[in-house]
Amino acid sequence: MSYREGRFWQPDVTVATVVVRDGRLLCVEERVAGRLVLNQPAGHLEPDESLIDAALRETREETGWNVRITHLVGTYQWRAPETQRHYLRFAFAAEPLDEIAGAPLDEGIVRALWLTPTQLQAEAARHRSPLVWRTVADYLGGSRHPLALARHIA
Repeated sequence: MSYREGRFWQPDVTVATVVVRDGRLLCVEERVAGRLVLNQPAGHLEPDESLIDAALRETREETGWNVRITHLVGTYQWRAPETQRHYLRFAFAAEPLDEIAGAPLDEGIVRALWLTPTQLQAEAARHRSPLVWRTVADYLGGSRHPLALARHIA
């Protein structure tokens, strides 16, 4: 039965940030289902939150960094083969502002780290999903769109 036939379907809406400092990408190492994986700062959109506010919050909670969102990198649709869950990801570019000394990191996050694109790509087997490298590759390829494409209508 399809959605049009009355079956309820709702994708997980997520945000991610690509933060670059001195040629290195801000990444998180996190424990997911017993595996130690790499990801951008990323997470779920919360009710009544704008996409940009969600990206700022997730980056701060997962890395202890305050950032300034500069552009939309892209939107991505992906279905996780293990769970069959559908994800709709909005990825943003951001500039680092300052690190929050002693900030606690979200549950499951082992650490924040800065990796070169080469280092991140070399760890492809540890990426949380194919969205990790796809987002970075698009950013490195120059994908930058105005933030007005991610409008929040309150």
